[in-house]
Amino acid sequence: MPHSSNAPRRRLPREERTRQLLDVAWKLIGDEGTDALTLGRLAEAAGITKPVVYDHFGTRNGLLAALYQDYDERQTAIFDAAVAAAEPTLQDKARVIAASYVDCVLTQGNEIPGVVSALSGSPEMAAVKRQYQQAFIEKCAAILAPFTGPKGLSLASMWAMLGAADSLSDAAVAGDITKDQAQDELQQIILTIVKRSE
Repeated sequence: MPHSSNAPRRRLPREERTRQLLDVAWKLIGDEGTDALTLGRLAEAAGITKPVVYDHFGTRNGLLAALYQDYDERQTAIFDAAVAAAEPTLQDKARVIAASYVDCVLTQGNEIPGVVSALSGSPEMAAVKRQYQQAFIEKCAAILAPFTGPKGLSLASMWAMLGAADSLSDAAVAGDITKDQAQDELQQIILTIVKRSE
């Protein structure tokens, strides 16, 4: 039986409402593009008042930053599961890190580049991106730590690995190299960084 438009709205707990709004925002971006996403449009599509959306995200950049964070959390869960399932060898851990990173970039679709582009240059994006870069570097350093020599992995090496991961993934997205080439090269870079720590 269809709901009457006069039916009272159910007040969702904050966490559920945030999840609902993020899901509606992803759908809007997929259907209409990032430029169409405003807090007002999101409120309309979600069937709630604008003040509720403003209370959750504050600004459009706040919403876009929340979408980026939502995407990153989902990808982190996939990455963590892949690393946990990998064989406890340097070769396999490096392979999984490389494959997971490149796959993440290749499977992000059109939505996340639009979000990143819309946030480009904003303080919100700079803060969110930096937070996730540092978390990824720390995570990879911990994964690779059992295989390093007494010098350990330098922070500069980890940033170089991340830069290579970004560049190789971007080249695979553009079609300049294949996914396999990007993953293989990134795996070799990771192995080289670990070998240099001996």
